[in-house]
Amino acid sequence: MNRKELIAELLKTVEPDISREGLADTPRRVDEAWDHLFSGYGKNPEDLLTVFDGEKYDEMILVKDIEFYSTCEHHVLPFFGKAHIAYVPRGKIIGLSKMPRLVEIFSRRLQNQERLTGQIAEALEKLLAPKGVAVVLEAQHFCMMARGVEKQGSKVTTSALRGLFKKDASTRSEFLRLIRG
Repeated sequence: MNRKELIAELLKTVEPDISREGLADTPRRVDEAWDHLFSGYGKNPEDLLTVFDGEKYDEMILVKDIEFYSTCEHHVLPFFGKAHIAYVPRGKIIGLSKMPRLVEIFSRRLQNQERLTGQIAEALEKLLAPKGVAVVLEAQHFCMMARGVEKQGSKVTTSALRGLFKKDASTRSEFLRLIRG
């Protein structure tokens, strides 16, 4: 049984008549949506991100308010929000557009927010071996909004601090001030 057939069978458990106009093409649309939503599988950050070696810049590099969309692995429902990523280079940098691409790779998988935060930080550490990495994700979870506690507007914040951002209070404070400002 292919994925479209499986989706059709699953839909029948909710709506017995999936041949009606509004649902007839839904298995195909869901299949295509899943291709996009889970497109992060099979993508390796090392293959997609160009690293520039020999750079002398040694101050914080920050990209904030990176919009992301992911899917909760517990309920297969969306969670979405903003990512803030910073690092202090040690001779290597990546293009600024590559930090949102890194978020995209890992967010387009079945996830939990905690793992997603850590994967972004670990990938930057592995690629750049920087003096420090900081990642903060702020997200709203549809599983909390539409089922369970049904609380609208609540946000979940996770962080991964490595190197200088963990050890040095002034570096950490500067990062937190910049993402709030």
